[in-house]
Amino acid sequence: MNHDLAALDLKHLWHPFTAHAEWSAHDPLIIVAAEGNTLIDSHGRRYLDGVSSLWTNVHGHRHPDLDRALIDQLARVAHSTLLGLTHPPAIELAVQLVRRAPAGLTRVFYSDNGSTAVEVAVKIAFQAQQHRGEGRRVKFAGLSDAYHGDTLGAVSVGAIPEFHAIFRPLLFDAIALPAPTTPGGEEEERCLVAALRLLERHAAELAAFVYEPLVQGAAGMKMHSPHFVATIARAARELGVLLIADEVAVGFGRTGTMFASEQVGVAPDLLCIAKGLAAGYLPLAATLATERLFDDFVAEPHAGRQLFHGHTFSGNPLACAVALESLALFDRNDVLARVSRLGAAFDEALADLRTAPTVHAIRRKGVMIGIDLRRPDGEPFDPAMRYGHRVSMASRDHGAIIRPLGDTLILNPPLSLRDDEARRLVDIVGEALSAVG
Repeated sequence: MNHDLAALDLKHLWHPFTAHAEWSAHDPLIIVAAEGNTLIDSHGRRYLDGVSSLWTNVHGHRHPDLDRALIDQLARVAHSTLLGLTHPPAIELAVQLVRRAPAGLTRVFYSDNGSTAVEVAVKIAFQAQQHRGEGRRVKFAGLSDAYHGDTLGAVSVGAIPEFHAIFRPLLFDAIALPAPTTPGGEEEERCLVAALRLLERHAAELAAFVYEPLVQGAAGMKMHSPHFVATIARAARELGVLLIADEVAVGFGRTGTMFASEQVGVAPDLLCIAKGLAAGYLPLAATLATERLFDDFVAEPHAGRQLFHGHTFSGNPLACAVALESLALFDRNDVLARVSRLGAAFDEALADLRTAPTVHAIRRKGVMIGIDLRRPDGEPFDPAMRYGHRVSMASRDHGAIIRPLGDTLILNPPLSLRDDEARRLVDIVGEALSAVG
């Protein structure tokens, strides 16, 4: 049966971000079950879920309370559209999100995933500026090495050449503001001065500034200080530029607070959330907006001011029911305090890993960890070696699933990870480094 599944995968599936010449050279790892913080493959082997199934799982797999919320909602209705109708889980979840979100965000627009959450925000910002008579404001600013998703609007405001360069003829223009590789220090100040200069130069044509607060995940866990983000955000707001905080990756406790914007100290005009919103159970995303922005779209139907955007599965009742229970678990289990304790456990474990010959630097914010790999002489590895990929594959042999971004190893486990599991996860990375050599 395992052989049949592997053959069918190789025959029919097209995997995301996958070099299929390499994929087809090996039997695929087939996950058939999960429990807690562990994934189980078709041979019965168990792996620590070191990346939360792509940064989505929050409370562990098969959590009984989340399972129960899903089953209870199944007994009512699996799906009902929000176009011309409404339903309790979407309403109740909106109330809870607004209660927890940064001040001033009062409206919730549902979509399906992180890319669409950003796409919605970009459209809202653009259309709102037009409604306000700001016809020149047709461009966007973001940070260098930004990633905001894979739909074309989200790609346009991103800035990772490896992902985005091929699509350049399809994209609209965006201004990339320089961002430092590490928080604080002289590099950050130089980037800040240059970013503010660019922002002021292009201010009259900018609809919004799009940013990932504190951690640029797909850039390899590139981290910024609250001061850096807040200074640019405040300057943008003074220049009439709307603020779009992309918290798809950093939201729901990943950086130690429910939303990273809390640490920045600047509430955005639009907040994009997904991934952990439904705790890794079902696709669900949301774009939160201020009441002022919402008012820009309120008019009689013939005026044509409404937001012309929507998704078939926006606010799916099953996903909303699970998301509601996930937020309740944050409260009942004091999850954010748990993240703080887990961070301390990781720091202790990572201290030993820092001495490994090929570990160049380690960054951590909450449970988001980037481990940069280089040759022992400090020079980068030849990209053709795919050193980070080889270490990640070796980690599977030792019992963990991790995923690299180039030669940066990414750890971003469920918030439910125990201290001993955190230590084991880091130990496995060390064992994999030794195995690859």
